Amino acid sequence: MRETPRPQGTVGDAGSGPPQLRPGRALAHTPGASGSGTPHRSDGRPPQTPRGARHTDPDGHPGTTPPVPGWPTILLGLPALLLALITWQVAAHGPLARADERLSDAVVRPNRFFELLADLGNVSVAVPVLAVALVLAARRSRREGAARWWLPSVAAAVLMAGVPAVIVPAKELIARPGPPVMGPGTGFYPSGHTATAAVAYGAATLLLLPGLRTAPARRALLAACLVLNLAVATGLVVRGYHWPLDVVASWCLCALLLAGLALFLSRSRRRSSSRTPSRRTGPS
Repeated sequence: MRETPRPQGTVGDAGSGPPQLRPGRALAHTPGASGSGTPHRSDGRPPQTPRGARHTDPDGHPGTTPPVPGWPTILLGLPALLLALITWQVAAHGPLARADERLSDAVVRPNRFFELLADLGNVSVAVPVLAVALVLAARRSRREGAARWWLPSVAAAVLMAGVPAVIVPAKELIARPGPPVMGPGTGFYPSGHTATAAVAYGAATLLLLPGLRTAPARRALLAACLVLNLAVATGLVVRGYHWPLDVVASWCLCALLLAGLALFLSRSRRRSSSRTPSRRTGPS
């Protein structure tokens, strides 16, 4: 009786034919199937896009290269772009600057109340508030055993001291006249009172925020910072001390300065926490 030859490639064949699925084997365990963690196509062909060729993380998700821009890029990019646009319009007395002057003429109402609001941006008011925050933040950091407990407060103080070095040359360079109620004179762009308030109250908020344990307390501190800066801006514009764009430009400039301070403080806290021994393990 003649033996019927077995075709190659069947189950259990060890020949040279292509491997076949074994009976009962789950498709999810084959290379390239969904959930297998292998970054290849299910038909065995090489990937057609660079994403398919990426290495996976421990959960099987493809990596994210190149890196996606994060919030520091947005915080630094948008204010810088807006500041450049406003400065160009003010220096060239463009349409935006002319609209700014018309808006100022419509809202100016000189009175004592708005003068008091503007005074919240005085050095004699804003800087003492920051000084209290410097002391409180330094005491908290030292009590928590931070390696360089003094560094955040010193960084905020240096930033506050450097504000005139940024504002005064810009005033001299642009030489923008003030609103009519201020009489003749130049040097109103950008607003120095706005910059003093923004940096002083903003830096104080950045220093005190990590020490607040509850969400309502943190929201209250942020709201107080926002209200103080809006009060200063309203007083300056409505009293007629500054054009609206003088205030907006100072906000943009101070947003850049405070974003840099926030990044510095965040990195400083991470370094301090990594060097400070935990209570469980003790010093290494």
